Parts: sequence; structure tokens; C-alpha cells
Amino acid sequence: MTDKSSGTLKGLQDLDTRLEQTRSRLAEFDPLLEEVEEPALALEKEASEARARLEQMKREERHLERSADDRRSRVKKLQEKLKSVRNLREQAAVEAELDLVRQTLEGEEQEALGLLDQIRKLEARVEELEAEKGAAREAVEPRRQALLEERETTRKALEVLEEEREAYADTLEVGELRAYDRIRQGGRSVAIASLTPDGACGHCFSLVPLQVQNEIREGRGMVTCEACGVILTPAPEPEGAEKGGDGEAGEEES
Repeated sequence: MTDKSSGTLKGLQDLDTRLEQTRSRLAEFDPLLEEVEEPALALEKEASEARARLEQMKREERHLERSADDRRSRVKKLQEKLKSVRNLREQAAVEAELDLVRQTLEGEEQEALGLLDQIRKLEARVEELEAEKGAAREAVEPRRQALLEERETTRKALEVLEEEREAYADTLEVGELRAYDRIRQGGRSVAIASLTPDGACGHCFSLVPLQVQNEIREGRGMVTCEACGVILTPAPEPEGAEKGGDGEAGEEES
């Protein structure tokens, strides 16, 4: 593998690292937004449950009112029937039923009144919860908007990086790209590593045989580390090294 292709693969790995970091950052926004919105969401949940309970109580109250109306109608009919009884036995039977219906009606009316009182209290609580929810949302809205804007910026940056990665990959030699992608697809973040100055793998630090070190330094094909499987490249040039240094030394020796 040539120095040029090695550098290109390293550049691709740098891009992939940036992509991973950006994707990771993008994934952090949902829990952050949930955390910011949690107080308002908790109040919304409580308000929703209160509204559902309120609706149920109103249905129960309407049912009691319909039942009470039926009882009142029955009381009137029984009172009319009392006027036309023919004997004491009929009178006693009608009066007994009338007393029972009146007792049931009184119980339903009392229950309806109690339910109406609960309904008024619950309606007031729902209004309080709606006000508290609005205040909570207003308090966190600046932070929420900032997170949404930052998430959108990160999403756009990810799109740019993905396009850049695709274009960058098109410049690589197909065989080397396949080998690189194969390593990355195995779930590994490192696919390229340089030899260390003492001839070890720069990823796992296993010593590479001397003959293989020479193949890597001379760029004779693609070489992978036998221990960890990453693609090995020559060690980077020492900082401050001068290209002409060896040549000048050679001229002095000659």
C-alpha cells in the first residue's frame, strides 16, 4: 500500500470518527429535550388524567339526573294512583312503593349534589394545572428553542459530513476501501493504524515481524495486523525531519 493511499484511508477514518461523534451528539438531543420539557409534561399528564376523571364524573352525574327524573315521574304517577285506590290494601301497597321511590330519589339527589361539588372542585384544579403547565412551558421555552436550533445545526452538519464521506470514498482504490469497510462493519471504530517507531502495531501494540515491517514501510500491498486485524501503515515522519538530510549526509560520506 502506498503512502498516498495510506494517508487517504487515514483521512477516511478521520471522517468516520467525526461522523460517529456527530451522530452521537445528535442522539443526545432527544433525552435533553425530554429533560427540559419534563415539568410541563408531568403537569400535562396530571391535567389529562384530571380531565378524564372530570368527564367520567360528569357522565355519572348525568346518569344520576336521568335516574332522578325517572324517580320523580314515578312519584307523580304513584301520587295520582293514590287518588284512585279502591281499598286499604291497594292504598298500603301504593304508599309503600311511593315511600321506597322517594327514599331512592332522595339518595340519588344527595349523591348528585355531592358529585356536583366534586366536579366544581376538579374543574378548578384543571384550570390550575393548565395555568401551571403554561408557566412551566414559558419558563423552559428559551432553553427548548436553543436545543432545537442546535439539533437542527447538528443534523445539517451530519448531512454535510455524510456527503463529504461519500465523495471522499470515491477517490479510494476499490480493494482498499472494501478492506477498510469490512473492518468498520464489524463494529470497530479503528481500521487504520500506523507502525510505532519500534515496529509495533499502533492499535494493539503487538510487535510486527521485521519482514512485514519492511513490506509496510515500502508500501508493498496492503498489510493487516495479525493480532488485531487493522490495516497497518508506515510510521509518520518525525517532526522537524528534513527531506534533504540523508542526501546531504550521503554526499559528505562520498
